[in-house]
Amino acid sequence: MDQTYDVVVAGGGVIGSAIAYFLGNNGDFDGRVLVVEPDPSYAECSTTRSGGSIRQQFSTPENIAMSLFGIEFLRAAGEHLMVGGEAPDVGLNEGGYLFLASEAGRAVLEANHAVQLAHGADTVLLEPAALTARFPWLSTEGVALGSFGLSGEGWFDPETLLHAFRRKARALGAAYLKDRVIDLKLDKARITRVVLASGDEISCGAFVNASGPRAGEVAAMAGIDLPVRPRKRNVYVFDCREALAGVPLMIDPGGVYVRPEGRQYICGVSPPEDEDPDCLDLDVEYRWFEEIVWPALAARVPAFAAIKQTSAWAGHYAYNTFDQNAVIGPHPEIGNFYFANGFSGHGLQQSPATGRAITELIAHGGFRSLDLTRFGYARFAGNAPVRELNVV
Repeated sequence: MDQTYDVVVAGGGVIGSAIAYFLGNNGDFDGRVLVVEPDPSYAECSTTRSGGSIRQQFSTPENIAMSLFGIEFLRAAGEHLMVGGEAPDVGLNEGGYLFLASEAGRAVLEANHAVQLAHGADTVLLEPAALTARFPWLSTEGVALGSFGLSGEGWFDPETLLHAFRRKARALGAAYLKDRVIDLKLDKARITRVVLASGDEISCGAFVNASGPRAGEVAAMAGIDLPVRPRKRNVYVFDCREALAGVPLMIDPGGVYVRPEGRQYICGVSPPEDEDPDCLDLDVEYRWFEEIVWPALAARVPAFAAIKQTSAWAGHYAYNTFDQNAVIGPHPEIGNFYFANGFSGHGLQQSPATGRAITELIAHGGFRSLDLTRFGYARFAGNAPVRELNVV
């Protein structure tokens, strides 16, 4: 194997593979790309264990813009990622997001809606009577306002998107290697060599950290303190006896979410901060379903009082403990070390925009399509968090 690459990407999940695709598809970049992925089966990958959804209902303009590009890309994914005449079908379903707020949360929902409209999101605010008319199966007890995505929001198949990115990236010349990055060698404030678990060492022109929940570990190999930690999220699957029409991805005021998955539903909730430790195991914690999720769902949707849980799984967020937003861009001192980390649950939907952004930085030396400077590493030293109010 040739031991020199222009770009080495640590992590071949959807973020790393999107970066490899956009590099290969950029006419101004003709370098060699290596993606190092320890588990090409992706059995424990955050991507394949994701709930697979996309929204524009954020409070941060950059997040809205990234996901607007994401939905545009997904709608044409078959064309973008076609290989040998075969177009992947990512199963995009624009069923919408429905955020519900109590009276205490009304002002935040209204402020978020104003930002969303100003930046091109297709959302509408619905008072309780309008919610009942549109969603007759919904109880509006304790609900003061709802925000619904009329288009551009919904869910899709994360595994298909990942493999489509990977297949297309390889067709464009990217190499994939089953191995793990265990160390980084620096010289004059640059990453010069990437040390692998196999014992191989790879020389690189640029290094991209796309290591998902292990991003903090990889950054530490270069002496970088990156506040990204692995946090477990449980997803529960259930059947409902009664057929309900037009169920979107709904988020209750308390944070419990639910959406259709074929004829079934998936649901979950983020645990309280004091019960959300760093974690790399994949053991399902059923108590959150029994104590929080099901009671909230039964109160919000009366038909969900009679449901049967059928299965469940766990996956990991690459959780940015500083502000729960992405870290994108070069390190301010190690200029050829690029971050694509800390999406805190938004990585799948923002993978196309992230792949494009990192490619622009490497190929052109700066952002061209969308300025994501606000998500740079420098905000940690400056104590300038990017506060996202619509965290799910």
